[in-house]
Amino acid sequence: MIHTRELRDPITIGGDLQVGRIGYGAMRLTGPNLWGEYADRDSGIALLRQAIEAGVTLIATADLYGPHTNELLIREALHPYPEHLVIATKGGFVRGGLEFSTIDAVGNANYLRQCAYMSARRLSVERIDLYYLHSGRAKDASFEDQVGTLAELRQLGLIRHIGLSNVTPNQLRAARQIVDIAAVTAHFNVVDRQQAPLLGAALEAGAVFVPWQPVSLTVPGSATDTGGPEAVRRVLEPIASRHGATVAQITLAWLLERSPAIMPIPGTTSIAHIRENLDAQDVELSREDIQSINNFAPEGTATKALPFTPARSSL
Repeated sequence: MIHTRELRDPITIGGDLQVGRIGYGAMRLTGPNLWGEYADRDSGIALLRQAIEAGVTLIATADLYGPHTNELLIREALHPYPEHLVIATKGGFVRGGLEFSTIDAVGNANYLRQCAYMSARRLSVERIDLYYLHSGRAKDASFEDQVGTLAELRQLGLIRHIGLSNVTPNQLRAARQIVDIAAVTAHFNVVDRQQAPLLGAALEAGAVFVPWQPVSLTVPGSATDTGGPEAVRRVLEPIASRHGATVAQITLAWLLERSPAIMPIPGTTSIAHIRENLDAQDVELSREDIQSINNFAPEGTATKALPFTPARSSL
């Protein structure tokens, strides 16, 4: 039996799923290039169990990760799941081989249905708590039809809440005309704020905004780097020093301060980093700290379709 800690500073998804403010992105528990099994399966299983014991209440995965191996690892490590654990997964991509260039988005209704049903089978759940359309990029079906397919699966009871991944603000608004959207996930952190318009649209919709690579100080699609450019470190390191925190904790604290509806999902293969990330909830930034961080990266204003690079959209 896995023991869990009491929730601190909870956030509510879809009106009824209460989770902690910082989740865990499990993507890195796969092989190289997100392909195949995680090299040390036993340590991956131990990490997932320790993450729950440390206080993680939401784990984000996707059928693309492996493909499929990430969901299976989560099931092996954690099923039967603790009562308050939320598993969020995604569907809508195909992958034809090891290279990221073989990834593409598919919106065919039967394919999306298969994605959702097979994710539920791999995770050993009758209903998926939070299911994301992994991309708004598919061209073989309209975006509205893809959202409609997920809405039908929700009516059938396979999906509890619907999320959107890597979409535009206009796509989010279109989706809301069809079904309630509980969460929106995108690349957003202290140095990359291009998706600020999407963040605004998500908050307007009452959806939880879920930044991926939230502690990274690199461009989207690059490997997570918490060192970052010297100009960024000159701002973040003194703030971290004043708070007795790490730079990564400051980046997470900044996101949490920005809105009570933001839930970052940092990924790592280190239990020490998971605990460190969760402890960022205890860092209270001053107005001066927040303003200093706000000043070194512009807010995004673009509303055009997101550029597609497989490495970026696979997250």
